[in-house]
Amino acid sequence: MEQQTTGTVIDATRQWWLKVNRKPVRTHAADGAEFPYVLKIAYTVNGKTYTKRKWLPAGSPVPAVGSSVQVAYYPDKPSKAKIL
Repeated sequence: MEQQTTGTVIDATRQWWLKVNRKPVRTHAADGAEFPYVLKIAYTVNGKTYTKRKWLPAGSPVPAVGSSVQVAYYPDKPSKAKIL
């Protein structure tokens, strides 16, 4: 059974190499472009800190670095987790 804890966003990296165009007609290369992000989250279970990465599709809201997110983990293996 999964348990939950609160994690902290420690990095949000824009993936410049994967551009998604949202406009049918563009006036320059970045016009209407959105990019996916990779978040890096730190969370602590039983005094040990773990990190987890999460891919956010283009156009998804990106939490600010330092903000809190919910993390679900397996008590027998806290390194296996998912960001909620």
